[in-house]
Amino acid sequence: LAKSIVLPLVETPRAVPTDRLREDRAMLIRVIQPVTTIDGSVLAILDGGVLLNRNFRFVDEIRDLVYGPGSLAAGSRGTVTVFLDDVRISTNVPGAGEERALGTRVSAEVRNTVLENRNAWVDRAFVVNDWYISAYEPILDDEGESVGMLYAGYLEAPFRAAMFRALKIISVVLVLGTLLAACIAYLGAKSIFRPIESIANVVRGTKSGKTLRIGNVGSIDEIGELGREFDSMLDSLEDHRHSIETAAADLEKKVEERTFELQQKNQHLQNSIDLLRQTRQQLAMAEKLAALGELTAGVAHEINNPTAVILGNMDVLVNEIGPHGDEVRTEIDLIIEQVYRIRTIVDQLLQYSRPSAYAGYVEWVDVNDVLKDTMMLVHHELVRCSCELREHYADLQMVQINRQELQQVLVNLIVNASHAVDRGGVVSISTSAWGKLGVIIKIRDNGRGIPPGELRRVFDPFYTSGKAGGTGLGLSVSYGIIRRYGGQITVDSLLSEWTEFQVKLRFEPVYESDDEVIEEFYKEFVE
Repeated sequence: LAKSIVLPLVETPRAVPTDRLREDRAMLIRVIQPVTTIDGSVLAILDGGVLLNRNFRFVDEIRDLVYGPGSLAAGSRGTVTVFLDDVRISTNVPGAGEERALGTRVSAEVRNTVLENRNAWVDRAFVVNDWYISAYEPILDDEGESVGMLYAGYLEAPFRAAMFRALKIISVVLVLGTLLAACIAYLGAKSIFRPIESIANVVRGTKSGKTLRIGNVGSIDEIGELGREFDSMLDSLEDHRHSIETAAADLEKKVEERTFELQQKNQHLQNSIDLLRQTRQQLAMAEKLAALGELTAGVAHEINNPTAVILGNMDVLVNEIGPHGDEVRTEIDLIIEQVYRIRTIVDQLLQYSRPSAYAGYVEWVDVNDVLKDTMMLVHHELVRCSCELREHYADLQMVQINRQELQQVLVNLIVNASHAVDRGGVVSISTSAWGKLGVIIKIRDNGRGIPPGELRRVFDPFYTSGKAGGTGLGLSVSYGIIRRYGGQITVDSLLSEWTEFQVKLRFEPVYESDDEVIEEFYKEFVE
């Protein structure tokens, strides 16, 4: 293989003189790849390369890629060469006859620019025995040293011949045009036609939208008078056009201003309507809770009396039986336990009639921590429905609220979301800031959604979507808890797509009556 690459150097015009008689070096595109074991240690090295000396397929494929059919002028040819130093070791540039010009060398100016200074050459250059439109790029080894050049170019002679033909044609056209212009100038010099031609040019220019004037035609007869009057008429038309454009611009500006004002008023009206609808829903909910509270207060009062009698008689019964009651001690304890359970249920019902009296112990809590603790409580529900949980917690300030009551609300909302999605559904929980007022908790699912006609009823007492075991008090109780601390709880849904509950908590609780809610709405509506 080493013997096959030896090339005798061919004396080439314009090349740098040299005492060398042959080129016996080779150029390789070489790749070395380590072979490693499973643990990453190097076991061997794979070394391979492509020899470029006399690699005619390499340069011919590049030539066919660069100079496709129809890309060059007739009679020209595209050529590609790989140089080792300044010697052609693989080329399709023809030498003497039709043989490839192997062993010939590049011109001195190209060698200095590309090999010595490592700059690309894009210009005409003398290649072997003719001039070519050429591009040379230095080939660098892995140490950044110039070891050769890559050349692409095409024969200049066909283009030079085409240029000379074009110059001849242009010269002929120029001479003919000059003669024609002289004739036109001679004819146009006649004074009788010059003013009329000026008027005709202005008419044509005005028709195409240009602003032209006849000016001084150098005539004081009827033609000159016609030119001056025509210019005066054009000036009047131009003034009217400017006036119309100015008026149209002013009108468009006023229309935009009125449109913008109308859009703002429509937006304000829509905001007021939305605020009115929300407040009306809140007032309706407050009335429902108040009516339910009055009912439960009466029921609780009637139930508390007999439960107190039962507890008192049970104490008397236990004292009277004494040690003989050990045999039925379990039944007695069960009766007392159930009576206390009744009283607990009654106390919970009383929260509807006197919510402020039953407000829990208020403390500073981190909403994100409460959510993380809540996720441990509802983990089994999420596992049961095989749904995906996505959480995103923002960095928030702490709020004042009863921790257990907030956790009760969150458990209720998350469990409802897990019941609403199908197997493999998604439940998303996120927190964010509520401006400067507090924080927002969003609980979203991609379940079956809520029909638009039922959205306003989800917080009604005893309203249920029909799920097994539901009492219809979960969302109503949650609504009462959040409103008790001056917060807000809202719902939005798209049927068969998603449902999202938003819980807005203030940094510090604000206990509001129904009258205060109405007054706050009135202020917002007026503003």
